[in-house]
Amino acid sequence: MKIAIVIGTRPEIIKMAPVIDEIIKRNLDYVLIHTGQHYDHEMSDQFFSDLELPTPDYNIGVGSGSHGEQTAEMMKGIENVFVEEKPDMVMVQGDTNAVLAGAIVASKLHIPVGHVEAGLRSFDKTMPEEINRMVADVCSQLYYVPTEESAVNLIVEGINPKNVIITGNTVVDACLRNLKIAENNSDILDQFEVDEKILTLTMHRAENVDNLERLTQITDALIELDELTIIFPVHPRTLKNLENFGLLSKLVKKDNIKLIKPIGYLDFLLLLSNSDMVMTDSGGLQEEAITLDVPCMTLRYNTERPETVTAGGNILVGSNKDKIIETANLIMNDPKTRETMKKAINPYGDGKASSRILNVTLTDYENGELEIKSPENIMNQFKRKIELIESNITVREFESTQNALIRVVYENNEATFPHEDLDLKNKLVLFDKYLQN
Repeated sequence: MKIAIVIGTRPEIIKMAPVIDEIIKRNLDYVLIHTGQHYDHEMSDQFFSDLELPTPDYNIGVGSGSHGEQTAEMMKGIENVFVEEKPDMVMVQGDTNAVLAGAIVASKLHIPVGHVEAGLRSFDKTMPEEINRMVADVCSQLYYVPTEESAVNLIVEGINPKNVIITGNTVVDACLRNLKIAENNSDILDQFEVDEKILTLTMHRAENVDNLERLTQITDALIELDELTIIFPVHPRTLKNLENFGLLSKLVKKDNIKLIKPIGYLDFLLLLSNSDMVMTDSGGLQEEAITLDVPCMTLRYNTERPETVTAGGNILVGSNKDKIIETANLIMNDPKTRETMKKAINPYGDGKASSRILNVTLTDYENGELEIKSPENIMNQFKRKIELIESNITVREFESTQNALIRVVYENNEATFPHEDLDLKNKLVLFDKYLQN
């Protein structure tokens, strides 16, 4: 089996690293394609070397540009690689333009797509990431979802539950893998007093840093958090707008706010693991924080990682100054709140997601289930029905005896994933009843 892996940004590389490890461990043939999105030193060969990963086989080299320009250039380059390499499957991760391009090209060439971290939804279509992840899911054949909530998102959109696999999130695998590397190679902590109360801050999303009112509210909140040492690796876009809006000088005057240049992933991972809390508008950092038992405050009003909030390790504070200050003080000064957040059960699993991903992929490939064929008699194949089940019968038993495919199970007015051993008694079931030829 030959697997093509498409990556384009630092978070994708990080989260795919344990999957690549697993592919190599199993001696599978693979080709690593780097789109070159946002290419800089951090994305160069050195970054792969730092993470102890092989150098990409191809670099499309698209660089920066508008979403349309980037995606078009990626699709052209990726298509050439796929035609030449003829992979049996393509794997993409997350919600970037590289994911969008890789999934569309593969589906047009009838190559099965496996989407790592499928099913995430913010339900905010103004976010380009939301469109990317939704389109990638439409193009995919296998869905490696991090949580049950992500699985439910897909099945209520009509995705076949048999193709949805709850694996956990590879971010856990990556954190455990890469923290060991960071502890052996990073000296970032030598720059700070680690016995101080450290708040690590990241902020880069346009809805925060391009908006004067929001950025001002967040800045004013930071200025009043005197009891914390705030370590702020400043994104270039954020730095530019802080200066343009006249806010940078306010932060520079505060001795407890340490504005530093962006730091490498391994440095940041070690810093995060030694922080008392993190404040961010990043999606991936919400996952890393709960994995490393660091309380998280998210500078957004919605999140495609709602499991972190439900689990109790993350609080959405938006850009409201009073909410930010109140929440930060609560986390730092209320031992019960702090311990509850630190001990929140990680919804993203046990660090074995990559192994599960390869297990399912190889099984389906060996059984011929990844082969893409045009369906026959699709117009009269099945009837969709909904029924209240009154007897004790599992999903597996119902599907076998009724020649059916259960799509969604509703229990207590909530959609539930149809696990094979789930007892259906007193549950409402949406299913496809297959018709005899």
